[in-house]
Amino acid sequence: MGLLANIFTWWDGATIGTSLFSARNGKCVGEDVFGNTYHQEKKPSKNDGPPEGRRWVIYNGANDASRVPPEWHGWLHHSYDEIPESHLPQPRIWEKEPTGNLTGTANAYRPAGALEAGGVRAVATGDYEPWSPAEAE
Repeated sequence: MGLLANIFTWWDGATIGTSLFSARNGKCVGEDVFGNTYHQEKKPSKNDGPPEGRRWVIYNGANDASRVPPEWHGWLHHSYDEIPESHLPQPRIWEKEPTGNLTGTANAYRPAGALEAGGVRAVATGDYEPWSPAEAE
């Protein structure tokens, strides 16, 4: 089922068409910590796109844009021309590693009072008096 999945699915890695396009028209310029590979056109198009050529990512696993680290995101969007490993400074000790979008997973943020976090919220401060229709008359 692996070959058929690559032909017909786009949500879990590169399709056959993307792989053929990458092999024919692009060159691999780098790889990130998640195993995603980054590609750039060998010969930029004259009609459309930036003069440096198109850039794209082939994901290692599910196609999720939140799995692209910030430095590669800047390169993909032509914020700078050099590949990230060649010109970015070393990370500071207080910087955290980027994480993917955790929404819908067990590691997602759940504030106090959320049903998934136990459904108990902080007690009100006591300065709130609810409106009552019987007292309004």
